[in-house]
Amino acid sequence: MEHLERCSDADREWVTEAIAVVEADANRSADTHLLPFPLPRSWGIDLYLKDESVHPTGSLKHRLARSLFLYALCGGWIRPGTTIVEASSGSTAVSEAYFARLLGLPFIAVMPAATSPEKIALIEFQGGTCHLVADGATVVATARALAAERHGHFMDQFTYAERATDWRGNNNIAESIFGQLALERHPIPTWIVVGAGTGGTSATIGRYIRYRRHCTKLCVVDPEGSAFYAGWTSGDLTVETGRMSRIEGIGRPRVEPSFQPCVVDRMIRVPDAGSLAAMRVASAVLGRRVGGSTGTNLWGAFGLIAELLARGASGSVVTLLCDGGERYANTYFNDSWVRAQGLDLASRMTVVDAFLNTGEWAPDNSV
Repeated sequence: MEHLERCSDADREWVTEAIAVVEADANRSADTHLLPFPLPRSWGIDLYLKDESVHPTGSLKHRLARSLFLYALCGGWIRPGTTIVEASSGSTAVSEAYFARLLGLPFIAVMPAATSPEKIALIEFQGGTCHLVADGATVVATARALAAERHGHFMDQFTYAERATDWRGNNNIAESIFGQLALERHPIPTWIVVGAGTGGTSATIGRYIRYRRHCTKLCVVDPEGSAFYAGWTSGDLTVETGRMSRIEGIGRPRVEPSFQPCVVDRMIRVPDAGSLAAMRVASAVLGRRVGGSTGTNLWGAFGLIAELLARGASGSVVTLLCDGGERYANTYFNDSWVRAQGLDLASRMTVVDAFLNTGEWAPDNSV
C-alpha cells in the first residue's frame, strides 16, 4: 500500500512544472517514421514498419513511459522526491529512468537477472538503479514491496498501460499510423500486427480502430512462455504459464490487467526460433539490426500476407519496429547464446527466406 498524504501548495507547484517538462519532451520529439518493408510490388500487398526505435530512449516504451508519468503526476501519485519503481524486463525501465531523471527523481527497475547487459547499462546510463531477481515471475511483487518500503510510487505498467494513453487520438500510435498511410496505395490497412507485453499498445490500437470505424483487424503475436495466447484462445484470463518469455518486452507468465482481449481479432503463437530467425533476416534486408520483438511481429505479419496472397487479395499490413538490435548483441545476435538456449534458427530462416522469395508460408510452428 502506498503512503498517502495531502498535497501542499509547494507540491502542487512542482507537479505543474513536472507535467510541463514531460509534455515538452513530446513536443520536441518528431513523430516516428513509417518504413516500407521491401516486398515485390506485383504482390499488391504493402508491409510497413512503424519505427519506434527513433524515440529518445530507443524503443516503443518511450510512449508508454511518458503516458504513465503524466497519468501518475495528474493522479497525485508523484511528488517532489518520490522514488519511482517499475517491474520491467528492460525497455520500459530505460524510458522511465529517462523521465525520472528529467524530473530529478530516483528510479529503481526490478527485472529478471537474465535481462540483457545492454539494457541494464542503458538504465544505469539514464541514472536508474537495477534490482535483479532470480525468478522473473516475482518482479511485480518485488517492485510493489520496494515502493512501499520507500514510500515511493510503483508505476505498475501492467495495470495502467491501457488507461494511461488516450486511445481516441491525441497523436497516439494508432492515429499516427493511419495518418502516415493516407497517401499510400492502400491507406486503410488490412491488418495491424503487434505483440503484447503489458497489452497497452494492442488496447490503444484496437480501441482506436473501432472508434474510427475502420475495417482494419488487429492481430496480436505472442511468444513462447506467454499466457496471452492461451488466455485469449481459451477465454480463461486466469491462466498462468509459470515461465517468462525469452523475447524481451513481450510475453508474460500471466494475462495482465491491461490486456483487452475483446479488441483483438486474432492471435498467433510464435516460436522463439521463428522470432529470432525473422529478426535476423529482417536485419539483413533492412541493413540495420532490429530486436527480437520486431522479429515476432514480422513472423506474424509474413503469415498474414501469405494468406492474403493465397486468396488473391491486396492491401497493406502494418507492424512495429519496437527497438534496435544493438541491445541484444550478446543474446539474440550471439550464436553461442542461441545454441545455449537450444534454439535452431536455420530451418526457420529458410521459411522466412522462402516467403520473401515466393510469398508462400509453410512454417513448423512446433515449440
